[in-house]
Amino acid sequence: MAHNPSVLAQVWLLLKQVDYESVYTVSKRWFLFVPTVIFPATFFYDAPFGRFSTPGSLLALDGIRSWIFMELISPMSFLLTAFLHPFSRTPLSVLSPQALLTALYLTHYVNRAVLSPLRTPSRAPSHPAVVVSAIFFNGPNGFLLAAYLTSTAAATFLANAYTHPRFWLGLILWAVGFAGNIIHDEILLNIRRKAKAKGKAKEKSQGEHYSIPHGLLYKYISYPNYFCEWVEWLGFALAASPLPDVGLLPAASTVLTALSAGSVSAVGGLFTLFADSVAPPWAFLAAEVLLMLPRAVRGHRWYLQRFGEAYPSGRRIVVPFLF
Repeated sequence: MAHNPSVLAQVWLLLKQVDYESVYTVSKRWFLFVPTVIFPATFFYDAPFGRFSTPGSLLALDGIRSWIFMELISPMSFLLTAFLHPFSRTPLSVLSPQALLTALYLTHYVNRAVLSPLRTPSRAPSHPAVVVSAIFFNGPNGFLLAAYLTSTAAATFLANAYTHPRFWLGLILWAVGFAGNIIHDEILLNIRRKAKAKGKAKEKSQGEHYSIPHGLLYKYISYPNYFCEWVEWLGFALAASPLPDVGLLPAASTVLTALSAGSVSAVGGLFTLFADSVAPPWAFLAAEVLLMLPRAVRGHRWYLQRFGEAYPSGRRIVVPFLF
């Protein structure tokens, strides 16, 4: 009688046969290309979640459950890829810099995907489009970061990381950004907790749980949680990978010539060498800034419209003293 392999064994066999080099290259290019292309449009569109949600919609999803689901995609993708370690014959050493960076990444997502939503007293409904978009972002991101950290390229770059000041500077920035992100999120959560305790939760009065946040970096900017998250991933990228080679960027005149010819593929091709030189940690940071900056701008405008003269006039949007 022939032995039939289990479903898991068949899936594992298929995973081992994937051309990960091609998947990695294409995923990284698109991860850089898509946020760059949609960046201008997102200044005019409010993704339907958070303060811009549409709770009356028939498609509205539970805010907390949908958040947990879509954010868990990234660490799940990361762990699967790390287990496969497609660009290295051996798994990570427990004491290696790559393993430490892996721990930092997973720590972030334990907080973001599990602890943060579970300590949230309420969260506005989300739209299925937001969940789908997040899955298409988080899945490739987890894959790219794990594929890089388990690669021989990362092992070479991080060979002497524990004796390199840049590595420790990156870790310090990561820790400061991570702590700052949690602390400023807690300020927002406390607003909701106090509102709920006073009977002003969103179930009773739409939007009343939104108030002007104060304290720490909220003195200077409307979105310190965004800013701190950027600092966190800047530190991670600085510690984990070489700087992108800006010398590979095409000349402006060359780009303008391609644009005038109306060839989108030609324009994209001009940036291929640069995109291929960008390590996934830097690609992640760039994508975060490109996707979050427009939302911060529109959110700041929302604060001004909602609270008018009561909103601190000198408060910037997302970068203290600058923007």
